[in-house]
Parts: sequence; structure tokens; C-alpha cells
Amino acid sequence: MRLAKYLAHCGVASRRGAETLISHGVVTVGGERVIDPARDVDASSGVAVNGTPVLPEPHEVWAVNKPLDVTSTAREPGRRRPVTALVDSERRLYPVGRLDADSTGLILLTNDGELANRLTHPRYGIPKTYLARLRRPPSPRDLRRLAEGVKLDDGQTAPAEVALRGRADIEITIREGRNRQIRRMVKKIGNEVVSLRRVRFASLELGDLPLGGSRRLSRSEVKRLWKDAGSMDERGKGTR
Repeated sequence: MRLAKYLAHCGVASRRGAETLISHGVVTVGGERVIDPARDVDASSGVAVNGTPVLPEPHEVWAVNKPLDVTSTAREPGRRRPVTALVDSERRLYPVGRLDADSTGLILLTNDGELANRLTHPRYGIPKTYLARLRRPPSPRDLRRLAEGVKLDDGQTAPAEVALRGRADIEITIREGRNRQIRRMVKKIGNEVVSLRRVRFASLELGDLPLGGSRRLSRSEVKRLWKDAGSMDERGKGTR
């Protein structure tokens, strides 16, 4: 197995995160520093990160209803709590993608780097659905502009699914993961997001999970996530 994939498989980081670690020179194989992410390794190769041995561990996937002012990071050096603090697990979990500190709702945590990579890589176009309360009621033209895509500083957004859910509330589904994308899209049409909550990630819905609560996904839910990401990987058959 390639080194970057091995690190992801062991829950150290996503595939891209593992490649970054390798490029920074903190990964060793058999005591020797390695900077080639394609290096073939296995559990007997003596892989270590910052001197700590890395071995495969059982995979877990958790759903969390993130509150405000909690960061979507594995560690938070400042005053705010990291989302990993909301999960009761001994595994080295990390967030699947981002959810801003001033947004709430569904975020996934896992130690399965390959699944995390598939769920966040742009090529797979995983849908994410949000409920947004706007400062002012949007007009039909505003909704059309959001649905068709708007031009941001980093380029045109892809078409989105948009529906009015109240006087100033919209439901919006996007398949991209740009930084603060929905807030920037709404600002582009001359409005402002007052609150933003993610209610669905791929086939998984937030449901009645309480704010600040977490739960480990069932085998069937993990299997559906693998299917959402275009793979029927053997690990999609279960993580328990």
C-alpha cells in the first residue's frame, strides 16, 4: 500500500493531509525519513509520524450536531472547543471537511482517511444541504441567481438547489466546498446570512440529534456513505 494511503487508512489524516505530512518530512519508515507518498509500506514497515508508530486501527464514523463557536478542527489552541471534544471515542478522529465556527449542524468525524477523502474531494460532488436565515426575504430573482450560480472572487459557483422555506428562510444544496461559500453567495445577491445550519451531508440527515450531541454511525449508514462517494469499498460493509 502506498505510504499516503497507509497513513489515511490508519486514521492519521485524510489522503491529502497525509501527503502534506510526508512533504514536511515528519514521516519515517524503518527509522528513515521518507518524502515519497508513493512508497510501498505495510504494517510491518515501521511507519512513524513525529516518532510515534502508526498502525491500523478499527474505523469509526460519527455524526455531530455542532453548536456555535465550536471549531471544525481536531485541536483548537485558542479559547474555542474543537468539535472532536464532543465525541466520546478513543480513536484519532478528525472532521470530514469544514463547518465554520459561526455555523451549526451536521459534521462528520472519522479516522478513515480514504472515506474522508472521497467525501470531500471535488471530483465526487457530494451534496451538502443547509438551512439559511437571511437578513431580508429573497425575491424570486434572488433565488434564481443562487440556483444558477453566482460569480465570486474565486470563480463562478456551480448550480445549486434552492427552495424558499419561510419568509426569509431558504434551503440550499451545494456540491462544492469553498470557504464560507453560502455566506459569500448570499452577500453577492445583496443579502446577508443571519444563521446557517447544515442539515444533510450526502445521504445522512441531521434528524433529531440534539445540539452538541453525537452518535456513531451504523454499518448501513457507513455503507451508504461509501455508495454516495461512488465506491462499494469492502470497509463500506461495516465498521463495528
